[in-house]
Amino acid sequence: MKNKIIYQLKEIRDKINLPEKLGFGQYFTDHMFEMDYSDELGWHNATIKPLSDLYLHPATSFIHYGQTIFEGLKAFKTADDEVQIFRPDAHLQRLNNSAKRICMPLIDTDFVLEAMKELIAIDSDWIPTKKGESLYIRPFMFGSDPALGVRPSYKYKFVIILSPVGAYYMEGFKPVKILAQDDYVRAVRKGLGECKTAANYAASLLAAKEAAQKGFTQVLWLDGVEQKYIEEVGTMNIFIHFKDEVATPKLTGSILPGITRRSVIQLLKEWGYNINERLISMREVIDAYDSGNLVGVFGTGTAAVISSVGLLSYKGKDMIINDGKVGELDLKLFNELTAIHYGEKEDSHNWIFKVEKKSIEV
Repeated sequence: MKNKIIYQLKEIRDKINLPEKLGFGQYFTDHMFEMDYSDELGWHNATIKPLSDLYLHPATSFIHYGQTIFEGLKAFKTADDEVQIFRPDAHLQRLNNSAKRICMPLIDTDFVLEAMKELIAIDSDWIPTKKGESLYIRPFMFGSDPALGVRPSYKYKFVIILSPVGAYYMEGFKPVKILAQDDYVRAVRKGLGECKTAANYAASLLAAKEAAQKGFTQVLWLDGVEQKYIEEVGTMNIFIHFKDEVATPKLTGSILPGITRRSVIQLLKEWGYNINERLISMREVIDAYDSGNLVGVFGTGTAAVISSVGLLSYKGKDMIINDGKVGELDLKLFNELTAIHYGEKEDSHNWIFKVEKKSIEV
């Protein structure tokens, strides 16, 4: 990609006034990155510009046929006022994997990573500084052809927006309640389950709504064919801590290959745990609980990093995990990863990418 960033910057604010409670995805920084694709020109018009609405023709193809993908990652501000991003290279590679699956053009990950760093550097004053807070980064791509017809779009738009977000656990690191769901399926192997595409999230909404009405935080999905094996939770991958093993569902094509999941597997191997990626049946989890062989259950994801599961329910059977308390391993992983995020611990895995503070001449 022979591309160059165009800068159209607004006057930078002297002070950013962020609310005490940020929540998630409610506030957005001053600027965005945007570029376009066509078969004739490839990727072009790479621009950092003031945050603005997108103009969409009523026939814009992704609205009708769902050709859209996205990623979610975070930047953090350290105690030394440095800005760093956690594993953006892996996130952008995963975006390209999603693009391949639904016939979208690949991005130049090196170029987009530099554009992301530039955007974050320009809006770095928006990064909140309290522990647990961060700058959420949302890259996304969609088919932008103003035409109807079931086919891949001929044109695409790629955008990055930034959002300061609060701590996922507003009242501290507490276990969540999960409902194992077999009334609906989210994805099947060889489908779109391994892609971070809007269709996957649309498929999960009804089950998540019904689970919330019953007092559960999220849904644990079972495989879409036999409805026998556990797969993933709505916003995170799942890990089962048995007495002699930590296991997580293997990537069969219907599970999102989480970046935090990958990081946790690496840490557990380094710490000497017997960690395996394999098929895990719901029956095995229940039997382990009944026999006292189930030590803990936790989830991994960008939003929460690590989520302890205090209650797992399936077909009316409520399994209280670790007396409803945070697991020792869960907390150790959470502390390890967040220490790396905020520069409190040395990054020995090359997971952190620094953002240089610099003035941009336009």
